[in-house]
Amino acid sequence: MHTGSPPAVVVIGEALVDIVHTPTGTRSSPGGSPANVALALARRGLPVRLITQFADDEQGRVVRGWLDASGVSVQVAGSPARTSTAVARLGGDGAATYDFDITWAPAPWHPVASPVVHTGSIATVLQPGADTVESALRAARQGSVITFDPNIRPSLITDPDDVRARVARLVALSDVVKVSGEDLDWLHPGRDHRVVAGEWLSRGPSVVVVTEGGAGSFAVHAAGVAEVPAAPVDVVDTVGAGDTVMAALIAEIHAPTAAAVRARIAGWDAADLAAVLRRGADAAGVTVSRPGADPPWQHELSAR
Repeated sequence: MHTGSPPAVVVIGEALVDIVHTPTGTRSSPGGSPANVALALARRGLPVRLITQFADDEQGRVVRGWLDASGVSVQVAGSPARTSTAVARLGGDGAATYDFDITWAPAPWHPVASPVVHTGSIATVLQPGADTVESALRAARQGSVITFDPNIRPSLITDPDDVRARVARLVALSDVVKVSGEDLDWLHPGRDHRVVAGEWLSRGPSVVVVTEGGAGSFAVHAAGVAEVPAAPVDVVDTVGAGDTVMAALIAEIHAPTAAAVRARIAGWDAADLAAVLRRGADAAGVTVSRPGADPPWQHELSAR
């Protein structure tokens, strides 16, 4: 476990090794949606702690080195027998499909006070850890802003009804939700994404952002709806793109206290909302322009 300055953001969830098969070969690199978010936040200069699991094996040491190099404080909540892996296959358009070998059974941890707590993806649905995560979020809700990205992985899901119910509960617990159109198609088949986003907003969040890949993104908020196109870029692969958008959203809202974060979100007007989406799209544009989950550093964004 790493200590240091109090974290502006606590991220809860999986860290693993991505084994990526592309039309031109195979590569492996560290990843996992929550770990990618933590890495992207640290590269933007925010103090961030990742509460996760990985083994003390060769792949686990690669994951830790990757996080350390970007300044992520790591809290390992129990060590599994081996570090989890995700096998990704990239199509000609750079889009990825995944198969997982993952264990998610974190030991309960001592809560860490921070203005923002983020979670998402496998950590929120895979048992036995999903219940631990949900309990931790309920405990954190009073003192922290909760951000959530469902990031559904259908190949891991054996009980779709349970997952849909879990996602609904976490949406209601959250202040900020980011979700892909692909996730909405799985969660609410055949339904209009804007209608669903509006329904989610009414259940508790202050803002819901929906990413639609090359079609851009939109957000719903009390101030209305904003929409922006995707950044114009040659796509190498899409690994980590949504996580980069999630981190960009968190970077936009961060403040010294949860109350200040909530006030910042509540104060947005439609123009602010569009600007937030544009900066998220620009950040994701950097990530998709290079292989693997390699989100931008702050100086790369400042230069744009």
